[in-house]
Amino acid sequence: MERVPITRKGYEALQEELEYLKKVERPKNIKAIEEARSHGDISENAEFEAAKDRQAFIAGRLNDLEDKLARADIIDPDTMPKDRAVFSSLVTLENIDTGENVEYQLVGPDESNIEQGLISVSSPLGKAMIGKKPGDEIVLQTPGGKRSYELVEIL
Repeated sequence: MERVPITRKGYEALQEELEYLKKVERPKNIKAIEEARSHGDISENAEFEAAKDRQAFIAGRLNDLEDKLARADIIDPDTMPKDRAVFSSLVTLENIDTGENVEYQLVGPDESNIEQGLISVSSPLGKAMIGKKPGDEIVLQTPGGKRSYELVEIL
């Protein structure tokens, strides 16, 4: 089984979602199925079909979360080097073309969220950042063309 790196915060978020699905969403869905069945003929019952679809979604998501948690390898950021970009590093990049600065934290693929500044170490930009030090240039080929960044700082 391949281990997947994750921060403690990311692991806890997956656990919380799993518990929420088990304790809130699944019981709510069971009640919705019972309610829809009580309306009689289920062969043409849209409420029943929607509830069954939701049940399948919940079951799939539960399996997915349990798999992610089982493969998770929690990495303590305090044990990681601070002189170069590694898993869990918080970095500031400067877009060389625009001068715009952005901050990203390098995280595992199961917790990445670009809107929150969490970028996966397995993404193209994440892979390009690994091992870089402040002052290093990061060149990335994107569908829109080449992008160049300077790693300004590791926080």
